[in-house]
Amino acid sequence: MEINARSLSRLGLVLGTASEYILRYGARRLFGRLTVQARAQWLHRCCGRGLRRLGIPVQVSGKFPSRGLIVSNHLSYLDILIYSSISPCVFVSKREVRSWPVFGIMAAIAGTVFIDRARNVDALRVNNEMLETLAQDAVVVLYAEGTSSDGHGVLPFRPALFDGVVRSGVPITPAHIRYRLSDGRPEDDVCYWGDHSFLPHLLRCLSRHGLQAAVQFSAESRTYEDRKVAAQQTHDAVAKLAQQAAG
Repeated sequence: MEINARSLSRLGLVLGTASEYILRYGARRLFGRLTVQARAQWLHRCCGRGLRRLGIPVQVSGKFPSRGLIVSNHLSYLDILIYSSISPCVFVSKREVRSWPVFGIMAAIAGTVFIDRARNVDALRVNNEMLETLAQDAVVVLYAEGTSSDGHGVLPFRPALFDGVVRSGVPITPAHIRYRLSDGRPEDDVCYWGDHSFLPHLLRCLSRHGLQAAVQFSAESRTYEDRKVAAQQTHDAVAKLAQQAAG
C-alpha cells in the first residue's frame, strides 16, 4: 500500500467533502424525501466541489444530453465523480460498489441503480428501475462493458441493459472518458481493474500529480429498435471516440 503525505492529505479532502455533503443530505431529509433530480443535483455539487479541492480538471467535448441514457466506457471509480461533476445524473453500477468505503454510501444516497452481475435475472429489475428513473427526467449513465478496464480498447457491450430503453424509445448518447497523469501510468494508477484492491489503489491514485480527466460526448443521440443493434452500434461509436481521443 503506497502511503505518503500527499495521499493522506488528499484522502482527508475526499473524506471531508463526503462527510460535509452527507450531513447536508441528512439535513435536507429532515424535511422529507428528495426527488431523483434533487439527489442527482446533490451528488453533482458534491463531486464538483471534491474535484476542485483535489485539483482534478475535467475537459468536456460535446454536449451533455438533457435527457435519456449515456453509455460510456468504464475505467475507474473516479468515472462517477467525473460524469456527475459535469451535470446531474444517475448511475447504474455493480452491486459491490455499495460496500466500498465512502463511495458506496455516496452512491446509495444519490439513487444509484445497483446490479448483481452474477445473476442474469437481475437485468429485468434493473431495466425497470432505469426506466422509472428516466421517467422522472433524470439522465442515466450506463457502463455497458459490465466491468472496468485499463483503457486499451473498449470491451464488448452487454445488450441486456439496453432492453428497457430500446422498448421505450429512450435516446442513447455514446460517451468516452479518459485520464492523463504527469507522473505515472493511468492504466495502473487511475484505472481500477483486474485484481486491484480498492483502498491501496485509491491511495496510490491520490498520490499522483497532474491527474486530468477528459470526457467526449457523441454529437448524435438516437433511438434503436433492437437491443443487440443498440449495444453494437453504441460500442462502435464509443470506440470511435476513443480513437479520436488517442489522436
